Amino acid sequence: MADTSDFKNGLVLKIEGQLWQIIEFQHVKPGKGPAFVRSKLKNVLSGKTVDKTWNAGVKVETATVDRRDMTYLYNDGTDYVFMDGETYDQISISPETLGDGAKFLLENMAVQVATHEGTPLFVELPVTIELVVQHTDPGLQGDRSTGGTKPATLETGAEIQVPLFINTGDKLKVDSRDGSYLGRVNS
Repeated sequence: MADTSDFKNGLVLKIEGQLWQIIEFQHVKPGKGPAFVRSKLKNVLSGKTVDKTWNAGVKVETATVDRRDMTYLYNDGTDYVFMDGETYDQISISPETLGDGAKFLLENMAVQVATHEGTPLFVELPVTIELVVQHTDPGLQGDRSTGGTKPATLETGAEIQVPLFINTGDKLKVDSRDGSYLGRVNS
């Protein structure tokens, strides 16, 4: 059990039999009336997000979430297979559980897998990932009609928007949370 003063981003709560992860929260002390906590929660299994307000000091049941460092091995056609580096146990995770992170997975990539009672809840990729551009159209000098970006296909098959000066074969830093371009990697 935890109360609202123990809230932190990433904490998983058990509410009405379902698991909810705190995405963000804010303690509010209005000039008049009691303090409260405003939070945004994400359902771990369905991905649905809701806003919830708590009275200050309310006790909430927390879920035991085991976070383990694992290595992505391969896609077996339907599921993604990960291996625990300490025990060499392998675990299969469905594309639904993996979500959009599947677009940025490379073989042998180190990730963090969160499980609850043996069931995989979610996979956290590194925030920044270095990927090579497989294909992009050459940028035309003076073409600024698209805001200075063009689509590029990365080695994992993901398509992101990049500046016009990026060429096929360039290595890029990409934010795995939203797929945004962060910069070029000097080799």
